[in-house]
Amino acid sequence: MSPRAPIIAPSILSADFARLGEEAKAIEAAGANWLHVDVMDGHFVPNITIGPQVVKALRPHASIPFDVHLMIAPVDPYLEAFRESGADHLLVHPEAGPHLNRTLRHIRQLGAKAGVVFDPSTPPEIIEWMMDDIDIILVMTVNPGFGGQSFMPSQLGKIARLRAMIDASGRDIVLEVDGGVTPQTARLCVEAGATALVAGAAVFKDGPDRYGANIAALRGGG
Repeated sequence: MSPRAPIIAPSILSADFARLGEEAKAIEAAGANWLHVDVMDGHFVPNITIGPQVVKALRPHASIPFDVHLMIAPVDPYLEAFRESGADHLLVHPEAGPHLNRTLRHIRQLGAKAGVVFDPSTPPEIIEWMMDDIDIILVMTVNPGFGGQSFMPSQLGKIARLRAMIDASGRDIVLEVDGGVTPQTARLCVEAGATALVAGAAVFKDGPDRYGANIAALRGGG
């Protein structure tokens, strides 16, 4: 069990898109640690969401870090634009470019935290020789592209394996989980070694008056 309460990063994908600025303010006021932004291009994943201009428009409405998950390929040409728009973390898929290590170093050169995202089929060993260049690891417990999918228990073993790799490296790398996170699955993820949780419906359900209680339930693991 992690000694610290997990970081909670509500996914703006589940917010009211007609009120995104208000939603960002509301989840920060409710105790969220990060704001998770899902960027999809309709090519790398089968959905289209938002681009840098929306991130830029959201930035004045919240002071918490923007955790930007880039589900786009090729990803390298867009790193600067999202950093300039206000992204604090840039998370990329190994499959979204030819040289993962070069991409991670570029992200850090831009002044952002560098993250690697694992699809359900991506093996942990892909980062074995580049742990020094990683700030965040994100494990997808659904196939990326759409919110509202069911949690894949098969990924708990991957979370545990990545936890062991992080501990062996001696680095303070955040181990984040995204996909089907509820108070019940949150507990399983934290027990496996996760230190941050992305949640969409579990945070935004029942409106702003419930966001605080929903976030607290995730931190308590059920």
